Amino acid sequence: MARALIVGCGCHGRQLGRELAGLGWQVRGTSRRPDALGEIEAAGIEAAPADPDRAGTVLELCGDVAVVVWLLGSAAGEPAATSAINGPRLGSLLEKLVDSPVRGFAYEATGSVARNTLAEGARITKRAGERWRIPVTLLAEDRGAPGWAERTAASVAGLLAG
Repeated sequence: MARALIVGCGCHGRQLGRELAGLGWQVRGTSRRPDALGEIEAAGIEAAPADPDRAGTVLELCGDVAVVVWLLGSAAGEPAATSAINGPRLGSLLEKLVDSPVRGFAYEATGSVARNTLAEGARITKRAGERWRIPVTLLAEDRGAPGWAERTAASVAGLLAG
């Protein structure tokens, strides 16, 4: 059974996690807010504290993970902070994932974060996929669209299909 790690497991992350679990996946979701961990657990998802600003907190959760979902397209915070987690922090994590069991990466390329920031994150993700031959997918559908969680879960699962 495959395991997914959803980095940024807010309400939409929990919705995605439930869909993945329905497909037979084990799901771990992260939050940097300790008070949000209970909401993740209540959704039937294994909760883990992690801060996308600190790659080590994410990497320590990847020992048994097949796919990482970087669901931070609508991350809250100052523009410099959201730019960092969708830019240099993302690049650093992707480089370190090469030496882990992770075999797929999904990047949320849409959301409330500045469009140029998300475009840079998409570029970093695509380049990492080409360089290290790891399957990647860009999640570009609006979270509010009907059926978003089902289609996103299928995209995540598809990373291991071929």
